[in-house]
Amino acid sequence: MNFEQKKPLDTFLNILFERYEAKVPAVKKITNALIELGVVANQQEIVNDHIAFRTLGVPHLGIASSEKIFLHYGYEKRDYYYFEGKKLNAYWYAPPSPEYPRIFISELRVADLSAQAQAVIGKYTSAITKDPVDALDLEDGQAIGEFFHQALWDLPEKADYLSLLEESEYAAWVIYNRYYLNHYTISVHDLRPGYNTLEDFNKFVEGLDLKLNSSGAKIKVSPDGLLRQSSTLAEVQEAEFAGGEKMAIAGSYVEFSERLVLPEFKDLPINEIRAAHRREGFETDNADKIFESTYLNLNKR
Repeated sequence: MNFEQKKPLDTFLNILFERYEAKVPAVKKITNALIELGVVANQQEIVNDHIAFRTLGVPHLGIASSEKIFLHYGYEKRDYYYFEGKKLNAYWYAPPSPEYPRIFISELRVADLSAQAQAVIGKYTSAITKDPVDALDLEDGQAIGEFFHQALWDLPEKADYLSLLEESEYAAWVIYNRYYLNHYTISVHDLRPGYNTLEDFNKFVEGLDLKLNSSGAKIKVSPDGLLRQSSTLAEVQEAEFAGGEKMAIAGSYVEFSERLVLPEFKDLPINEIRAAHRREGFETDNADKIFESTYLNLNKR
């Protein structure tokens, strides 16, 4: 992803990606293999379709808080998505210019959870009495990058994590990982032939001994057939909880997307096809299964 840090947004996005890359070995494994094969020269040549964040729908946090950062930098709020089974809301945000990734922010509908789960979440978030984003200098890219990695609430106890995990893996993920970058997305249609379809790219990824999210299917396809998505399973790493207890939990993962050309542009020469000619936005059913990339039960298969 890496930007030249000409703007605060560049600085912020670089900090996010560098820390994410350091904690998710699959990122470098995929990039290094693509470089060795001559598909790309470096990480900067990989087009990042979107990055995603998970949040908690409680006072002073959630989408309403996080989106302030991206709206400040010229991102435009687009479609709303509702995930009934997972009890989530989400929006995506279009970038201010093509070199930047789309943003996808989801939010747990905490009020829809059981009283027990709400109490556990409240135990950690009730002390937050004002929106922490309001205290940020939104022109300070370094400060914003640090914000997404700081502790907004206390490190959870293992028992609380397990309690949330039983009801909502999403809730458990956020209570431990906080606002750490959930995933970035390789735009496979921007790669060269042999790697520019999900069938080919998935085969390449599995050849690196990385497991794919098979929930629903390895390739999630929108009803119109024009948005196709796959992802690795999240890295499972040992986490230390309050009191020193430890447990292997799901971290973050890598997604791959293939946006096909819209019907009205199907006759355009390949060298004239631009992002504007391809399928835009997201798809609820696709995203619903992609969320499960952090499900521990999938990692145990």
